[in-house]
Amino acid sequence: MGSEEKAAPKFNVTFFRPANFYLSGFSNIPHVKYYYVFLCFVYILTVLGNVLLLSVIYLVKTLHTPKYMIVFNLALTDLCESTSLIPKLLDTFLFNRRYIAYEACLSSMFFVLLFASVQSWTLVIMAYDRFIAICFPLRYHSIVTKPAIAAMLLCMWLFLLSVLVFVVGLIDRLFFCGSVEVKSFFCDHAPVYRLACNDTSLNNIMAWILFIIILCFPLILIGLTYVSISIALSRIASAEERLKALKTCTSHLILVAIFFLPIVGTNIAAVTSYIHPNARIINSSLTHTIPALLNPIIYSLKTEEVLNSIRKLCKRNRLSNITTSKKMKPV
Repeated sequence: MGSEEKAAPKFNVTFFRPANFYLSGFSNIPHVKYYYVFLCFVYILTVLGNVLLLSVIYLVKTLHTPKYMIVFNLALTDLCESTSLIPKLLDTFLFNRRYIAYEACLSSMFFVLLFASVQSWTLVIMAYDRFIAICFPLRYHSIVTKPAIAAMLLCMWLFLLSVLVFVVGLIDRLFFCGSVEVKSFFCDHAPVYRLACNDTSLNNIMAWILFIIILCFPLILIGLTYVSISIALSRIASAEERLKALKTCTSHLILVAIFFLPIVGTNIAAVTSYIHPNARIINSSLTHTIPALLNPIIYSLKTEEVLNSIRKLCKRNRLSNITTSKKMKPV
């Protein structure tokens, strides 16, 4: 191991801002380089999948609907979250550059938490879309309009931006006098503020508020929408119609399960039993990266509209290539 794998330095003097933090995640894991290679492939496939989905939605006019505005936002957020996390993670651990500048640390914290929060609340807006479609089908097109969805997405971004600016900004009021070792794979909020020497009670309160905003509220709201959807479906006489309505929710339910179940499972396990730090870090890194990979695959393979749009684009490109080649042939 390189010199940077050794214990992080300690300081005997109190100072406002350390020059660097030391990321100690993925330490003492055998054959961990294979995991980094795996994450590299995850990132490449995430970029390809989400860029494909974004391109299809942008190019196919029939997909310029409120529903696909939400899907576009989710794909963009997935792409941004993976880009804010995986390249830096690989640079830090694969090339053993574990020291990160103070400003870069706070920037990384802000963007990773922001995109994770937006991803969570985008799933709530998707649930709202399904709720209106099934519970109020005749009024769907008058309620779920492009301006309404645009306003919801804009308010979500502004609210989460404001909260995260405040949460990360609170780190700046702290003094650090002990270790600068962050026991995580990125500059996560709790592992950073717990290194401070002065009062961190406000940071702790905001950490709980952030947990409620990112995880609890979205889960409760999604749960309530599906309770309402279940009640509405139970009133439909035909079992075939119930199944048809339920099928429109399957993609969203899979996305919700992929995003929330690992986070909820890790938090329950942490409270009820002991989790090895390395197991927690690996699970947390997968929680931040795998949903962004699977989301476009689920929406490409399980949504007939997207599959048909991809086929149309391929057919259109093939025809344009044939036309171009014919024009280029000498008479």
